[in-house]
Amino acid sequence: MTTTAATDAEGSGAHPRFAEALRELGLGHLVEQVRRFPDATRTATEAAAAVGCELSQICKSLIFAADSVPVLVLMDGASRVDLELVRKELGADKVTRAKVDVVRETTGYAIGGVPPFGHKTRTRVLADRSLLEHDVVWAAAGTPYTVFPIAPADLVAHADGTLVDVRERTS
Repeated sequence: MTTTAATDAEGSGAHPRFAEALRELGLGHLVEQVRRFPDATRTATEAAAAVGCELSQICKSLIFAADSVPVLVLMDGASRVDLELVRKELGADKVTRAKVDVVRETTGYAIGGVPPFGHKTRTRVLADRSLLEHDVVWAAAGTPYTVFPIAPADLVAHADGTLVDVRERTS
């Protein structure tokens, strides 16, 4: 697969709002590291195949509704979110997957391209500790065709995330 690394948001394919968020956070150098792929990288499996990394090195940005309030969960690509653990972590009565329109309204991005930060509205962020098992993870850059690399600790810090253990455990 062909990728491009360009020096501007237009060339890299990063969503302009996300490229601006990177610059505002002092991470403008990451705009140059955004990779754009000809085929969608909407799923963690597609992204890992395109990047050529382990599935667990993909950072999924998932929006849930905790008592109808959006919350972002950052999870490694090889794992699933345990909604009961999220519910307990937030002290919520009910946690469900957010509807498509809520994801767009909350983040400003479409499902499959939601980055870990640079959203339209401020949202509580939970980051699963499994992300810290890698030196670098890849996350969406605001479109279903783009990803960018970042150190997991930097990702959690810039997303203003709380480290938690909300990964589904396999028996």
